[in-house]
Amino acid sequence: MSEPYDPKAALHHYLRAIRENLIWKLDGLSEREARLPRTATGNNLLGVLKHCLNVEAGYFGPTFGREFPTPAELVATETFDADPQADWYAREDETKDGLIDLYRRVAAFADQTIDTLPLDAPGRVPWWLPGRQDVTLHQVLVHVCVDLARHAGHADILREQHDAAIGLGQENRNVPEGYDWPAYVDRLSALADRFA
Repeated sequence: MSEPYDPKAALHHYLRAIRENLIWKLDGLSEREARLPRTATGNNLLGVLKHCLNVEAGYFGPTFGREFPTPAELVATETFDADPQADWYAREDETKDGLIDLYRRVAAFADQTIDTLPLDAPGRVPWWLPGRQDVTLHQVLVHVCVDLARHAGHADILREQHDAAIGLGQENRNVPEGYDWPAYVDRLSALADRFA
């Protein structure tokens, strides 16, 4: 007989997988490679990770009356007044390994919130618009999974631009092995050119 469906466990499973995939996208990169802007708006792999760890610290911390044990390691709210992109890049005093370690500690902190509270536990997101600030753990779990999955997609493309490393995760690449990607791109380009 199968176990009854547990929505909190399912959401938590996907959140953990997204985290690991984000961290995996930095595997084997030097400090410079992890920080290097790869889009016109400066998106970089280490910045994506830093943003995501700050997202989790906020949504699974103050939203539910908890504070991360070492808040000085996070981007402070008032910092955004001076630099609205403060959580999208690593400062000179931050390192790839240090931010990965911080993300793992933030994840453990977030996991405590998720494990301790029921899905209908009330919370309040102070940075959301008035009238929309009251939430439940269920809403926050869905919101954070969607937000992080979006950024994991950014990381996928940023990493592919760097060295053509592709795939969903280290254990499950979810792409055809040995596929002739240059021929595939040529075929799609030729198809697109028919619409020029």
